[in-house]
Amino acid sequence: MKRLVECVPNFSEGRDLSTVDLLVDAMSGVPGAWVLDRTSDADHNRTVITLAGEPEAVAEAAIRGAGAAADLIDMTRHKGVHPRIGATDVIPFVPLEGVSIEECVALVRRVGQALWDRYGIPVYFYEAAATRPERVNLENIRKGQFEGLRDDALRNPDRSPDIGEPRLHPTAGATAVGVRKLLIACNILLNTGDVAVAKKIARAIRYSNGGLRYVKAIGVELESRGCTQVSINLTDFEQTPLHRVFEMVKREAERHGCAVAATEIIGLIPRKALELTAEYYLQLEKFSPAQVLENRLASVLGASPPAPAPQAAPGAMLQQLLESLRTAVLNLSATAANAPQKSPPGTGMDADATAESYLAAASAAAQIYAQLVQLETVAASSMHLDMIVVRQMAMAAAQAAIESAGVVLPSLQDASTVARIKSRMAQIEAQLQRKPLPAGR
Repeated sequence: MKRLVECVPNFSEGRDLSTVDLLVDAMSGVPGAWVLDRTSDADHNRTVITLAGEPEAVAEAAIRGAGAAADLIDMTRHKGVHPRIGATDVIPFVPLEGVSIEECVALVRRVGQALWDRYGIPVYFYEAAATRPERVNLENIRKGQFEGLRDDALRNPDRSPDIGEPRLHPTAGATAVGVRKLLIACNILLNTGDVAVAKKIARAIRYSNGGLRYVKAIGVELESRGCTQVSINLTDFEQTPLHRVFEMVKREAERHGCAVAATEIIGLIPRKALELTAEYYLQLEKFSPAQVLENRLASVLGASPPAPAPQAAPGAMLQQLLESLRTAVLNLSATAANAPQKSPPGTGMDADATAESYLAAASAAAQIYAQLVQLETVAASSMHLDMIVVRQMAMAAAQAAIESAGVVLPSLQDASTVARIKSRMAQIEAQLQRKPLPAGR
């Protein structure tokens, strides 16, 4: 079983992007760990970087990033609207696959010790890794921010770090390291410059003030954009879905005489969160996650094809997508190649299931074919030959799977089932009739 964790270190720098580049570089050289995303905000003066991969590798990458931040960021000069206690403000770990919460907590303990041993950065543990009940909530640790905690840690034992001496690093401050579930960081911009309104809305929606469960929120002013923002952390999007939070902000904004101007996601968002939101706003009847192309491909292939890096250049994104599609087609071709040479034995239900599996492979290959037809309209000419090859592979895989389903048809007993299978075969074949644009378009 694969062992995967996500880690989302937050750094107190969002204006000097050359510094952010150096932070990314520091975390990019660890085998088994990947930088998936980076998001910077000048008003918050904060950057969120998403890592994922093998637990120990991701831990090492995060440690190196914190070390680089300690060298590059001086908290005595830092200003921003987001609460913070250090150059590396927080390092949350999220178990994704093959890793338990307990194992993740043990990993976080090692990370905390390494931050102190290598760089002299004191550490506070929070959420599932908290050593004291009052430190489960990150807001309690951040009380007073860098400046307040710097003074409190010297004179109040209850504010001392979990690891390190009872003081903060003189320029890097402290770091909170924790273990939590997947979190959605969402900012909702308001078309008003009155920060008092944003703060009132944040107070209305956050759980600590009687609002929505699993919602944390603050209201801030975005000076560079001439507006205000409700900055939200949604800690359990399955219990409190994103659309419910948005609708409450929208209603509260209307009550205060303003409106939502835009919404932005910081970092990455789980696919399921978008599926729940789409189902709600589109009022989809009988919607199933199986209707999402990537989910269907994953069920056919056994694993999701890798997505292109969000920060990659358009050409690189297309090339990575092309490689993903090539791999997908090869797997689909292997599925189609397993077609029985004669009608399979067993009941009609067995034959029906067999035909359905081949049609699922054919449909997935046809979807890839259609996707490549669309991509050819935006791809550079240097990529056309590769696209033609993969497109032809997709067509061949789809046709082979359709023929495989045809082999099963004689074993089907129910006339309506036969008609349904033939109809689907015809629909998929129709998808393959779409032609790419001629060369020199």
